[in-house]
Amino acid sequence: MTEADQDAAPLPGTSALRADCGDCFALCCVALPFSVSADFAVDKPAGLPCGNLRDDFRCGIHSRLRGGGFSGCTVYDCFGAGQKVSQVTFGGRSWRSNPRSARQMFGVFPVMRQLHELLWYLTAALALPAARPVYPAVEALREEIEAVTLRDAGEVLGTDVAALRGRTGELLLRASALARAGAKPGRRKSRRGADLLGARLAGADLHGADLRGACLIAADLSGADLRLADLLGADLRDAELSGADLTDGIFLTQPQLQQSKGDAATRLPPGLRRPAHWRS
Repeated sequence: MTEADQDAAPLPGTSALRADCGDCFALCCVALPFSVSADFAVDKPAGLPCGNLRDDFRCGIHSRLRGGGFSGCTVYDCFGAGQKVSQVTFGGRSWRSNPRSARQMFGVFPVMRQLHELLWYLTAALALPAARPVYPAVEALREEIEAVTLRDAGEVLGTDVAALRGRTGELLLRASALARAGAKPGRRKSRRGADLLGARLAGADLHGADLRGACLIAADLSGADLRLADLLGADLRDAELSGADLTDGIFLTQPQLQQSKGDAATRLPPGLRRPAHWRS
């Protein structure tokens, strides 16, 4: 459950891929493990409810997660997998009311989360006008994965997620290349997977750059031009985005923003929310 502001309408087709904690049985607070670190104040094994979880499946310290030592919770996003597992796969029967289903439910949740993440990326590709040539293939794969998410728990657990991820990755590469072709000639830099830890990139012209999988931890990107930059999988932990232009940033997700720093002057792509911890 993130602490992002709720003032941005989701991209068309992604409403069901946005976490709705009110329809979820707090699966991220129970199914997933975490260890004492800068992100979590305590150790918790998978399958054990977090000590902050209330009987109504709400977080007892949601308004002060960062101050309470649980900043890791504020950057997690299930892409709507929680409510899908809770209300569709298990028909609204919680792990508390039906303890015998708990183990299977907790196993299905991380698989469903991966599937929903793939659905989010494929839907985002369909919002790239220049990627129209790959729309049919993208839509076909999206429908195939959506059908998988509607299967019973056993079938979901048996899904070859790696294969679906590989096929999705190929289509996203094609969509990205088509979209970035509209950037300024000669500006489509490839920094895929680059180690840019702490890099000083304030005001940098990264229009159309391929930053897929790049390490941008603590990088200074303030005032940078990141329009049409492919940011799929880029590590933006503590990256400074104040005043940066991400208007048409490609495959940028809410969790990436939650881990970064920004301000009111940071320009975001449609469908993404300005994190509550950013400077005003």
